[in-house]
Amino acid sequence: MISAEAFLQCNPVVLQDVGEREPENDSSLNAVEGMPPRDRSVSNNSGYESEVLSDATHMRKASSWRSRSVQAAVVEDSGDVDACHEAALRLLDAAPRSSGALRDRLLGKGYAEDVVEGVIDRLIAVHLINDLDYAESVVRVCANRMMGRRGTMMELARKGVDRKLAERVCGEAEQNGIFEEAAWELGRRVARKTEGLERQVRQRRFWSAGGRKGHNPATLREVAAELLG
Repeated sequence: MISAEAFLQCNPVVLQDVGEREPENDSSLNAVEGMPPRDRSVSNNSGYESEVLSDATHMRKASSWRSRSVQAAVVEDSGDVDACHEAALRLLDAAPRSSGALRDRLLGKGYAEDVVEGVIDRLIAVHLINDLDYAESVVRVCANRMMGRRGTMMELARKGVDRKLAERVCGEAEQNGIFEEAAWELGRRVARKTEGLERQVRQRRFWSAGGRKGHNPATLREVAAELLG
């Protein structure tokens, strides 16, 4: 068996300086990686660029969709009486409305004012709109919610009922004791819920509830003295 010393003598090791190394074959390396050197930076950023392009495309599509939505909200022909009439019927089918509320919705859709007025007049003539019946139904709902006259007036205004009509139906309800009874019912409910608490706490909660519901202070004072005194 040959010794290590004899082997080294027969096969001397040639040390190659680092500076004398042959340059790597870029073409072979690139062949393995599948692209030339100048394309590497593009490849490294390709995922980011794709993401940016995808986001930009999404934003363009969203902007286009919003634009179409806005255009769809505006009627093509503001003077189309039949289309306005159909739109009014759809709104009434969805929920009862006052003539004022219906007018606002149709004008908001882009129909001309004279067209809207004509459609509403037709609907009133065939009894599909009755502001008096609608206002009275709102008063009944408010009474069930233990609301006072001031609160009911605000609700009628919010629902587009004419102020003169609102004053009329609220005046009749007040004469019939509707709002006073609502105040007493509110007092009885607060009295039950606050039983066992201090007098000042009970009255403070009642006055707070009565104020929010728009009751007459004189009526609230009478109820508080009787039920929470």
